[in-house]
Amino acid sequence: MAAQHAPAAAHGHGACRSVAMPPNARQWLEYIRALELPSRVRIMNVCGGHERAITMAGLRSLLPSTIELIPGPGCPVCVCPEEDVALAMELALQEDVILVAFGDMLRVPINRPRREIRSLEQAKGAGASILPIASPAEAVRIAHRNPERQVVFFAAGFETTTAPVAAILAEEMPDNLSVLLSGRLTWPAVAMLLDSGEAGFQALIAPGHVSAVMGPEEWAFVVHDHRIPTAVAGFTPESLLAAIYSTLRQLREGCCFLDNCYPEVVKPGGNRCAQRCLGEVLEIGDADWRGIGTIPASGYGIRPHLARHDARQLFPSHVERTHTVESRMPAGCDCAQVVLGRIYPDQCKLYGRTCTPRSPVGPCMVSDEGACRIWWSGGVRREQHRNGVVA
Repeated sequence: MAAQHAPAAAHGHGACRSVAMPPNARQWLEYIRALELPSRVRIMNVCGGHERAITMAGLRSLLPSTIELIPGPGCPVCVCPEEDVALAMELALQEDVILVAFGDMLRVPINRPRREIRSLEQAKGAGASILPIASPAEAVRIAHRNPERQVVFFAAGFETTTAPVAAILAEEMPDNLSVLLSGRLTWPAVAMLLDSGEAGFQALIAPGHVSAVMGPEEWAFVVHDHRIPTAVAGFTPESLLAAIYSTLRQLREGCCFLDNCYPEVVKPGGNRCAQRCLGEVLEIGDADWRGIGTIPASGYGIRPHLARHDARQLFPSHVERTHTVESRMPAGCDCAQVVLGRIYPDQCKLYGRTCTPRSPVGPCMVSDEGACRIWWSGGVRREQHRNGVVA
């Protein structure tokens, strides 16, 4: 199909407004291959779910070799500070509490000698009461079933996960339930990359689920402040390819805008109810990202009127002891560079050697949203990466 017959964008505006939508991924690939691109184009995808869909569908091997898809800072488990994991471990081991956390968090190691307890999973093996859960509602049920015990919910996540945590805080929480919150906002990490002058990408695929909650407008700054084509995508090959095509067409025609390639879920303004709930019970402040440092206005904290459900307020002595833990990646681990999109997973010296899903060294090999874990699960082994293209 000739390039001039392809739609200008998935759901564009102005001079780039679309006139037709192809029915399947194969035709999106034809449109992409028909574009005349001047040079290599690096497109960052922010979301770990996007990276999983891209890798499992083999999109990198199907796209022209001039197009690089860069995994970005889309894994909350990967950036959860060491001090938060250390605090959760200390509470579970030294207090008579039941600690619950999303399953991925249990295997995240921190920087301690191997003879010491280094993860929640190991703390559980040492006798601590630690339970994996899949949703905040499970934490509430566990608290109701154990009224004689304090239940601490270690909640790490981005906006999509933090919104239901905010919802249980906004309701009548059981008196014996508190939250150890390690929530982060997605967009400030991208803003930090762009403001650093070393972003290393020419287009952005924005996360569909975060945009469904916070609204696609949250990503408008990428277009307006940095003149970088941006498209919100869902998690099917069709939606991802539509977003890739949109950003490529924008680059080719110099027509930069924010495109929504996930309109069936992402609506203008996002989920107002979820946003209102987040604003009522949580406040935003500077926050530490493991291996990266402090990013301004990138973290959620529980508002003072809910101090009785804030684990940090209930156990201040433990907070003080663990606050000095440096939020570093393990020696030799390049997870932070992977999260920032500066190297690919298999370019880390430990990838596939001392670091595998069975024996992870860094958090990126633990989480289902971590780029290293995704690439390994997708069959990428060492030395398979050549010039930005996965073999």
